[in-house]
Amino acid sequence: MSDSNCGSGGGATTYAQLRIASIFIILIGSVSGALFPVLANRTSWLHVPKAVFDFAKYFGSGVIIATAFIHLLSPAMSELSSPCLSPAWQEYPYALALALLSIFSIFIVELVAFRWGTAKLAALGMRHDTHGHGLGAHAAHGPEGVMTGGDSNSEKIKEDLESAHDHEHPDLAATGQIIGVFILEFGVLLHSMLIGLTLAVDPDFKILFVVIIFHQTFEGLGVGTRLAHLQLPSKYNYVAICGALLYGITTPLGIAVGLGVQTTYNPNSTTASIVSGVLDSLSAGILLYTGLVELLAHEFIFNKEMINGSNRHVAYAISCMLFGCGIMALLGRWA
Repeated sequence: MSDSNCGSGGGATTYAQLRIASIFIILIGSVSGALFPVLANRTSWLHVPKAVFDFAKYFGSGVIIATAFIHLLSPAMSELSSPCLSPAWQEYPYALALALLSIFSIFIVELVAFRWGTAKLAALGMRHDTHGHGLGAHAAHGPEGVMTGGDSNSEKIKEDLESAHDHEHPDLAATGQIIGVFILEFGVLLHSMLIGLTLAVDPDFKILFVVIIFHQTFEGLGVGTRLAHLQLPSKYNYVAICGALLYGITTPLGIAVGLGVQTTYNPNSTTASIVSGVLDSLSAGILLYTGLVELLAHEFIFNKEMINGSNRHVAYAISCMLFGCGIMALLGRWA
């Protein structure tokens, strides 16, 4: 960044028509990536085999983890150590500290939420499964009910209690799932808005544009498969669709805002570097926690499907995840 303009001058104004067109092109890619898994899982006319969903789920987990490290934490460290900032910013790794703060903040929020859920279940005579997972379930689905007791009728009683819980207290489980996905999407949306702003004013527009098309589509696939696996009461079906659409419009919205302030917004200015660096750091912490704890650990270590599954199935899942991680990390070479 040694040649960066640290003032308040505007960004690049070349390729004006293509920059405007990028709003709609990236909108199509983002919405398609995020909405397709949701619609495929919720409509009978769009039948997708389970193997395809499994691939998208594990591929998406890899994409999210790579995004946290390569596309968020690394740029945040560069932005908060920019020569445009005062020397005080060089004396401490603020990007890493903010990511750490974000990780523990999300942890505390989830801990409080699950303790609240566990207390509600205790009032029903049920207890929370500490691993938080059923067969093939999504990590952020809320507390699972398991009956305490070991008599011969315990399984029957367990089923009756879980059935009663599902029908009489559906909002408890739904809240847990929505909180988990909201945390993931919040981190992704901050990142998406920032890259939209950057694309609108970046002088190396053509290369960045192509990379962001793939970036947003792959990331949308990761978010969309998580939304598709939500198990919510029918009255909450709109949550997954709204989540996918919200992801799809965020980067185009960022591009539109960037074009609107194109003559005054300089992504290398002191203010922009601080704002982008702080938001990227916080987003990196959110995605690191979600990717490593909610997705990686819960999908592989605490998932009965993985524990009891064949070696071939586990190897396939890991390969899909590494493939998604590798593709997204490779895109970091250009953006």
